[in-house]
Amino acid sequence: MAMSSTKALTGLRIAVGILFLIFGEYKVFGTQFTIGGGLQYWINRFLAEGAYPFMVPVLKDFVLPHAKPIAFLVAYGELAIGVALVLGLLVRAASVCGVIYMLTLLLSANYPGPHAAFWQYFGASLEHLVLALCFATFASIKREEVLSIRTYLRHHRTA
Repeated sequence: MAMSSTKALTGLRIAVGILFLIFGEYKVFGTQFTIGGGLQYWINRFLAEGAYPFMVPVLKDFVLPHAKPIAFLVAYGELAIGVALVLGLLVRAASVCGVIYMLTLLLSANYPGPHAAFWQYFGASLEHLVLALCFATFASIKREEVLSIRTYLRHHRTA
């Protein structure tokens, strides 16, 4: 990959990582989302506004009854994804988790309805689909092409 492409993808990766640091930070270091009912609020909102029909029983019968442990998983998962992407460490693993997380959110929150035109499914899912595509791209980058804190330190030790 050309160095300009590597730098552009690194900038995008770090920007997405910063977003996830912000998302995870308030959840991990605050209590509203994890033990204050924040996750339950969002799941109930997803159910009211339209989850994909096959996700409704998952949200009602699994996520809501186990909301507190899942809230901690979400909080620490978002923080871990952010740290990994910003530092360039374990990028592939973090990105695979990010794709799974974004697709889960997409299916839980972006159902346009049973009579929507095919293209409306994509329009309704942009908020999660764009990040899923970013994560898929980051997951496909070869390890040796990832600019990371590790490569930065390695190059500055030998200089």
